[in-house]
Amino acid sequence: MVDLMRTFVFRNSKQTYTGIPIMVANMDTVGTFEMAKEMTKHAMFTAIHKHYSLEEWKLFAASHPECLEHVAVSSGSGKADLDRLTSILEAIPLIKYICLDVANGYSEHFVEFVKTVHAKFPNHTIMAGNVVTGEMVEELILSGADIIKVGIGPGSVCTTRIKTGVGYPQLSAVIECADSAHGLKGHIISDGGCSCPGDVAKAFGAGADFVMLGGMFAGHDQCAGEVLEKNGKKVKLFYGMSSDMAMKKHAGGVAEYRASEGRTVEVPYRGDVETTILDILGGLRSTCTYVGAAKLKELSRRATFIRVTQQHSQVFS
Repeated sequence: MVDLMRTFVFRNSKQTYTGIPIMVANMDTVGTFEMAKEMTKHAMFTAIHKHYSLEEWKLFAASHPECLEHVAVSSGSGKADLDRLTSILEAIPLIKYICLDVANGYSEHFVEFVKTVHAKFPNHTIMAGNVVTGEMVEELILSGADIIKVGIGPGSVCTTRIKTGVGYPQLSAVIECADSAHGLKGHIISDGGCSCPGDVAKAFGAGADFVMLGGMFAGHDQCAGEVLEKNGKKVKLFYGMSSDMAMKKHAGGVAEYRASEGRTVEVPYRGDVETTILDILGGLRSTCTYVGAAKLKELSRRATFIRVTQQHSQVFS
């Protein structure tokens, strides 16, 4: 049996993590407490979205303390975000992980915010992003972050590349950023770009320590939102956190100075997430077997990448 568990010691927090390093994205459709309960059963991780109240967090922590090893509190980089983050972490000391998440990690303000949070919570492991280049990975690690979130534009409901022309091919970003992070004993999360278990394996093969998924976990019972019926088929809504829908829901609308950078889609209703989890983990174990890796830890040393024109045969698709 291939061993998918990893153990990491983080550079700045000095904390130790043990688990299967696949994460649910902190999007409000998938990064839910219900998802965290299911992921924890498999020693997988959930970055909880930032729109739960302190009371909801307390209730979750009291009823599911076993999940607190495998969840992060998400936060933006404003003063209100910091106040909310502080209130949750002070109320629930067992939470170890913080996910500082902005669409564009390339700002002095964000770097300063990472420094502030690290100074305030030096023993918490900080995830920070998103960025796509080695220099910025190094800057954030040296500012106090432990795990850098890598990906601009690859998400299934992300339209940043279309609306702004900004982005970076995900595989190239992961290869470059992993190299920079590991040189400083830091870690990275490959965030976005996976649409099948094979893509998850490629992200690990390229050097990612963690792989974050949104769309692949959408449409399940554990996701937020109602099951809708469209043309006789059951669907659930899934949307980007920079989409019109997310901004109307959480900020009262799209600010005049910016564009929506996400889309809202109807994904087929897919039942319990357990089936999808087993599919991803089974695929990853098979990957390791094909390339001769007895453990997930060895996968990046066994992987070779070859450029192709298509990923799989389209004959019967």
